[in-house]
Amino acid sequence: MKAVIPASGLALLTMMAGPALADAGRYVMEPTENGFVRMDTQTGEMSVCALEGEEVVCRLGADERSAFLDALDALESRVAVLERRLNADGSAAIAREGLPNPEEFERGLGYMEEFMRRFMGIVEEFEERDGRT
Repeated sequence: MKAVIPASGLALLTMMAGPALADAGRYVMEPTENGFVRMDTQTGEMSVCALEGEEVVCRLGADERSAFLDALDALESRVAVLERRLNADGSAAIAREGLPNPEEFERGLGYMEEFMRRFMGIVEEFEERDGRT
């Protein structure tokens, strides 16, 4: 028995396969004594892969790990500079705990209280109209 795929289904499958086909051949696997070396042909990144239990686990090569750690250090330095800039002005200080100061808390609570009072007033108006007082 032959499977029949309508033309619209065939077009959909072709569109879905497009990205997968574009990545076909992106990674090259070469066997080694202890597993495989996987190379990303787009970035040049290499990973050492081995079978651990039922899973294939890949780890960055020493060069890539070093480059990754260097990039991470650079980002941490940039964040530190930005935090110092923000904290230099007392009005834009970053609170590490993520909590507002007491003045900000009271102001926010005041807004919430005003909102709730107005909201409850609207609810009471509707109840009065419906005769549910």
